[in-house]
Amino acid sequence: MSGTRDLLVELGTEELPPTALRGLRDAFHQHLMQSIDKAGLAFSGHRAYATPRRLAVLVEGLQERQADETVERRGPALQTAYDGEGKLTKAAEGFARSCGVDPGELDVLRTDKGDWMVYRGVRAGRSVTELLPEMVEQALNRLPIPKRMRWGAGQASFVRPVHWLVLLFGDEVIPARILGIESGRLTRGHRFHAPEPITLDSPADYARVLEAQGHVIVDFERRREMVRRQAEATADALNGKAIIDEDLLDEVTALVEWPVAISGTFEERFLDVPPEALISSMQGHQKYFPVEDSLGRLMPRFITIANLESKDPREVAKGNERVIRPRLADAAFFWEQDRKRPLSERVQGLKDIIFQRRLGTLHDQALRVAALARLLAEEFQVAPSAAEQAAMLGRCDLLTEMVGEFPELQGVMGRYYAMHDGLKEGIPEALDEQYSPRFAGDTIARSALGQLLAVASRADVLTGIFAIGQAPTGDKDPFALRRAALGLIRTLIEGERSLSLRALLDAAATHQPDDVKAMARVDEVFAFCMERLRGYYHEQGYPAELFEAVRSTVVADADGDLQPVDNPVDFDRRLRAVADFRKLEDASSLAAANKRVINILRKAEYQGEAGLPQPALFTSEEERRLYEIVQPLREEVRKLVGAGDYKTALRQLARARGPVDAFFEQVMVMAEDPKVRANRLSLLRQLAELFSSVADISRLSPA
Repeated sequence: MSGTRDLLVELGTEELPPTALRGLRDAFHQHLMQSIDKAGLAFSGHRAYATPRRLAVLVEGLQERQADETVERRGPALQTAYDGEGKLTKAAEGFARSCGVDPGELDVLRTDKGDWMVYRGVRAGRSVTELLPEMVEQALNRLPIPKRMRWGAGQASFVRPVHWLVLLFGDEVIPARILGIESGRLTRGHRFHAPEPITLDSPADYARVLEAQGHVIVDFERRREMVRRQAEATADALNGKAIIDEDLLDEVTALVEWPVAISGTFEERFLDVPPEALISSMQGHQKYFPVEDSLGRLMPRFITIANLESKDPREVAKGNERVIRPRLADAAFFWEQDRKRPLSERVQGLKDIIFQRRLGTLHDQALRVAALARLLAEEFQVAPSAAEQAAMLGRCDLLTEMVGEFPELQGVMGRYYAMHDGLKEGIPEALDEQYSPRFAGDTIARSALGQLLAVASRADVLTGIFAIGQAPTGDKDPFALRRAALGLIRTLIEGERSLSLRALLDAAATHQPDDVKAMARVDEVFAFCMERLRGYYHEQGYPAELFEAVRSTVVADADGDLQPVDNPVDFDRRLRAVADFRKLEDASSLAAANKRVINILRKAEYQGEAGLPQPALFTSEEERRLYEIVQPLREEVRKLVGAGDYKTALRQLARARGPVDAFFEQVMVMAEDPKVRANRLSLLRQLAELFSSVADISRLSPA
C-alpha cells in the first residue's frame, strides 16, 4: 500500500471579486475533492482557504498513488480465434496487440454460453504527481466565472490575472504549468507588510507560515470572525453597537487579508437625514459598519476595516472621513430636494416609466392595484379611499432622487415622504410594508393596509406576467414571481386574511389590459402559488403527505359546488390539524381504514347510489355499533368543521377506531343480498365523508 502525504494547492491572483470570493473558494474546493474521490485516492481531511489574492485547498494524509487494479478483458470467442488449421485469426492477433501482450499470454474464459479468449493483467495505479495537474486544471475550468479575462501575451484566461501557483505534495513540488504559470513552493504574503516571496516547506505549515511571515489570515471564517470581533470591540469603546449586516461582513472579509478596525466620525447635522439613507451610504458605497447607541439611534460614527496596520491610524480615519462626507452630503441634498414636492405630484410621472411593454406603465399598474385594493378593502377592514390612495402612491418614491441613488430604499423613503406630506390612515407605513416580505426569513407587513397592498400588487404582477407568457422557466425568473407568490401566500396565512386565492386571482385578472385579460391563465397561476405553498410547508418540516392530504380535499363553495381548498388560511388550519392528528395512536389505523373504505366504494361504483343506511337492515352487532358512533360523530364533526376547529374534529374521529376495526374484522361488505350490500355501502359512504371532512387522511403514513 502506498504512503500518504499532505497536499497544498494555491493559486495566487490579482484581487478577486469580493462578492464572489466565497463561492469561488467553495467551488474550487468541491471540484478538486470530487476529482480526488473519483480517482480513488484516500485522504484523512481537507479544507479550503481564500483571501482577496488567493484560492487554496489543503488535503491532509493524501494517498500517494492509486491502488493497482486487476483487469479482465474478454476477446473473441474461441471458435473464431483459430482458423481450420489451428492458427490464430487476425481477430485474435488484433486483440492481443490491443492488450499489449503476445497471443500466448492470453487465457481462456469458459462459461455456460461458450469459451472466449481473455486477457488478465494488472493496471498499475497512477501517482498523485501524474494526476494532480489535470485535476487542478479541470477544477479551475469549472469555476462559476461569468466572464474570464486575459492578461499579457499569453492565451490563459481567468477571473483575474494569475501570478503564482503552489503545488506542494509533502516536501515535493509537483511540476506543472497551469494558466501560463509554472508551479513551485513560493507563495506571497501581504502586498505591503510582506512583499517578498515566502518559501513553503510543507503543506501543513501553510496557514501558520502565512500568518507569521506574511501578515495574511488565509482562513476565511477565522478572518470573518476577527472582523466581527474587532468591529464590535471598536463600537463598544465608542459606547455604541456596530450594525453588522452579514452580507457586508462577508464582503469586507473578502477585501482584506489582515483586518484592522478603525473608527471615524461625520458631522452630526447629517443625522437629520433618515438613518436608512445614511446606513445605505455607509454600507453600500464605503463598506463601513455604522454605529448605533443603546436606544438604537444612529451615532455620528462609523467603523472601517483596513487591510494593514498603519503607523498612524488617525490619518487612515481622516482619509475615510473625507471620502464619506460627500456621500452623506449627497444624501442630505436628496432628502432636502425630494421633500419640496409631495408624493401626490409625482403620480403623473409614473406614466413615463414602462412597467412591462404589454402591461403598460407604472401608472397603469397603479390603477390596477388601486382598483383591486378598493375591491378587497372590506376584507382587510380598511377604508376603500385609503386603500386606493395608498395604491396610487405606492410607486411614487421611485421618482425621487434618494431612491434613484439608493434603490434599496424603495418603500422606506416612501414612508418618510408620506409622513412629511402629513398623510394619515396608516398610509406612510403601508408604502414601506407593501414590499414585505422582502427576502427569505423576513416578516410580512404588520398593518392591515400594508398587507392589502402587498397582496394586491403581487396578485396583479402574477396574473399579468403569466397572461403574457412570461412565467418562470428553470432558474430564470426575471420578474421574481416565485418570491411574489410566496410573499402573497405568506401574507394571507400569517396575516390571517381568509380569502379565496382563486377568487383573488380572478379579480386581479379582470383588471388587466383588455388584450391581456383575454389570455389570463388563472389556473396556472393558482397551481404555481400552490407549489410555493408546498415549499413553504417543506421548509417548516411538514412531510409532503400532509400537504397532499389537504390538497386533495374538496369543500363546497358558495354555490354548493365541490372545489379544492383554495383559501390559504383554511388550508393552513387543516394542515396543522392533520399534523396534530397524525401524532395520535389511532391515526395510522384510521388512515388505513379510510384507504380501505375508499377502495371498496371505488370498486362498488357500478352498483348504484345508496341512500341513508337503514338500521332495520343491519344483520350484525358490528354494523349497529359503527352506525351508532358514526351518526352523532357526523353532526359533531360537521359543527366543528363549520367553526374551523379542525384539530378537535380530527381528534373526535379517534373515537371511531374500535367500531371501525371490529366492522372490517367481522362484516363482509359485499354481501349477497343486494339490500344488505347497498345498506353497508351507504354506511361506508357516511364514514368516508366523515374521514374526509378535514383532509384525505388515507394519504397518511405512520408518524
